[in-house]
Amino acid sequence: VPRQPCPPPAPLQPPEEDPAWGPHRLALLVPFRERFEELLAFVPYMHRFLSKKRIRHRIFILNQVDHFRFNRASLINVGFLESGNDTDYIAMHDVDLLPLNEHLDYSFPEAGPFHVASPELHPLYHYKTYVGGILLLTKQHYELCNGMSNRFWGWGREDDEFYRRIKGAGLQVRRPSGITTGYETFQHLHDPAWRKRDQKRIAAQKQEQFKVDREGGLNNVRYRIESRTDLSVAGAPCTVLNILLDCDTNETPWCTFG
Repeated sequence: VPRQPCPPPAPLQPPEEDPAWGPHRLALLVPFRERFEELLAFVPYMHRFLSKKRIRHRIFILNQVDHFRFNRASLINVGFLESGNDTDYIAMHDVDLLPLNEHLDYSFPEAGPFHVASPELHPLYHYKTYVGGILLLTKQHYELCNGMSNRFWGWGREDDEFYRRIKGAGLQVRRPSGITTGYETFQHLHDPAWRKRDQKRIAAQKQEQFKVDREGGLNNVRYRIESRTDLSVAGAPCTVLNILLDCDTNETPWCTFG
């Protein structure tokens, strides 16, 4: 089999004084655990995609390195808190979802949360209250929602709870218009036969998964940054945060399989 050519080097970030790129900077928050093949494709692809659209950005890989079950929402809360003052809006972005349509909008969502991976476009999830996959918010709006609930250990349901937070904060979810590529708008890298999702519901978790967490979020996420590393993937810069989450087993005993 002939060797595949190396991808072209990713474009560099613009000079700070270049007005063509606009005043805003996006923090791309990518919850992550042990999916390095997807990460190697994701980082250079998204850096080129956003640079082509002249969107200033920083890519944060939120790598959960503790021994608890995966907690996507808590990782996004941590990424928000650690993303720095030089970014003013965030993208909650799955590592296995690549935008294929260059007309998709990743610009500053001043009017409210903007759901890039809308139900009309996402290859798998089509219910009308879905806000997962790729969601943009200003930092002000994310704080208004108190971030995401930290009670969702394992895969799924945290996005549905966050939709209720958005509505409770008086915000309106907006979605793309004029996109004609339908379910071919994104490439979904996940292979469920090769990588099983942790969908187990343990004990009281079965009842908890449909409740609204009215107390927790940004204000009580418990974590420690084990390390912070700036690196380059095929010429594309990103920051990897190795994150140790903490769990109160009295509050959420389903954070472990024990």
